[in-house]
Amino acid sequence: MRIGEIAALIGVTPRAVRHYHHLGLLPEPVRRSNGYREYGIRDAVLLARIRRLTELGLGLDEVRDVLADDEGRELVDVLQELDEDLGRQETVIQERRQRLAALLTEARAGRLTAEAPLSPQLTALLAGLGELPDSPMAVKDREILALLDTVAPEPDRVRLMETLRGVAEHAGEMYGLLDALADKEPDDPGVTRAATALAALLPDDLAAPFPDKPDDGLTDTLLADLAPAQSAAVRRAIDLARQRQLAKHGQEDPSHRQEDPSYRQEDPS
Repeated sequence: MRIGEIAALIGVTPRAVRHYHHLGLLPEPVRRSNGYREYGIRDAVLLARIRRLTELGLGLDEVRDVLADDEGRELVDVLQELDEDLGRQETVIQERRQRLAALLTEARAGRLTAEAPLSPQLTALLAGLGELPDSPMAVKDREILALLDTVAPEPDRVRLMETLRGVAEHAGEMYGLLDALADKEPDDPGVTRAATALAALLPDDLAAPFPDKPDDGLTDTLLADLAPAQSAAVRRAIDLARQRQLAKHGQEDPSHRQEDPSYRQEDPS
């Protein structure tokens, strides 16, 4: 096969093939006497592998690492993995089409919300919230939920939305506590009172997925749009809920143990 033929077969451009050659992802094939590259079945399998990996979201440096691990594997194993990759993509496409079909039904009935498209789980959650009083925090919360609905993996999203449905009845109270902190400083006494009240409303399952480190990227992204006092109250509430969960299981939060000045690690000698 010539470069144009293998590119068309795999569904990439000849320019992409040349780029992969330049990066060392795809070895240069043997050339005919006239100077043209001659590609074979193994070249096609490797090019298909590169395409599938990039479609799965891997960067080219990550693709290089995966391909390095593939060296020495039997061709049938690589083909099997390619087939499994395609199967996963088919599943994702089917799920997206199902969501699209549900959205089309809602659109034709005139029931789509401004945040659409949303997952069925978030749609049910928002329906359970009902009509809330005018609240800046409620608006921000819907934005955060829409972000989580988009970026969270399917199992995590379903679990999170189901957990939140259990506290929907307290949404108005939680929004009120945070709205009151909009113009306060992080060291305001109201932060501690709001955090304690919020923690009492938060189920343990909601606090558990949040990371222990305060500088976690996802947590920072979710809280970046909040006022400083609001962000401090939410972080403290999550921390209190996590400590409560650990205490139920007879455990201690290691991050707090290490920060506690009274904690001293024993000398192993």
